[in-house]
Formats: sequence, C-alpha cells, structure tokens
Amino acid sequence: MKNHRIEIAPATARERAWAANLLARSEPWTTLGVTLRQCRRNCHDPEYRLYVARVSDRPRGVLILDPRGVAGSPYVKSIAVDPASRGHGIGATLMAFAERLSAARARHMFLCVSSFNTRARTFYRRLGYRQVGRFKDYLLTGADELLMHKRLG
Repeated sequence: MKNHRIEIAPATARERAWAANLLARSEPWTTLGVTLRQCRRNCHDPEYRLYVARVSDRPRGVLILDPRGVAGSPYVKSIAVDPASRGHGIGATLMAFAERLSAARARHMFLCVSSFNTRARTFYRRLGYRQVGRFKDYLLTGADELLMHKRLG
C-alpha cells in the first residue's frame, strides 16, 4: 500500500456511513463507549468537515475537523484508519492535510487524545503536537483527555 497514492477529499454520503462504522469500532471510541449512533451524528454534523483518505479509490481513513473548535482555532475531532491499512502513512497524511488546509487561516491546531491511547499519543507527539492541558476523568473515570497543540506555519 505504501506505493499507492493516498488521495484526500470530502466524504461522499456513502463514505460518511463507512466512516461512522469505522469510528464506532476503533479506539478510543470503543473504550469510551461511543455508540454507532453517536458516530453517525458526528459524521453528519454540518459544523464539522469530514474528509476521507482513499487508496486505489477505496476509503482507508477518515478525519473529522472542527474548523473553529478551540478558541476559534481548528480542532481535530476524530481520526481513524482502517485496521488493515494502519502503518502505511494514511493517518500522517490526513493530519498533514488538515494542517495545510487550516494554516491559511489559523496559526494553531488542537486535538484531544485519551490518556489510555498510548499509540495515538506517540503518533501525535511524532507529528509535533505537545500536551497543553489535561481534563481529569473527563469522559471515563480513571482516564484523562489530554489537550494537544501544534503551532502551524
């Protein structure tokens, strides 16, 4: 898959359903108890921008971006990659896309990551995100949500 081109575009109606299913069966949403219904609601919320990463015209990853999420700065609400496609640069490509898209109008990008999601925390740190806040027991007792930030440009 590394030799295949990753293309990112706004999600089609069919891809929104695919994205909701992917999110509902991925971490951290499974541990947090986020339902398929909630994922569908997020994937159809007009406040958010939903993008799909495609490889060979097949959806492989999803990004939900809130363009005015934290104090008017963009916020990555959700990102997920199909389990069979992980480790091939799709997540990093989605994040780079979000940063390029947002850099034209914003100087900062934010996201939250669950304290128990060590793989995602490592991924975001590798991309240059740094923890700037902690919400103790925010969504799940015994787990914190970590607010991360990256300066764009």
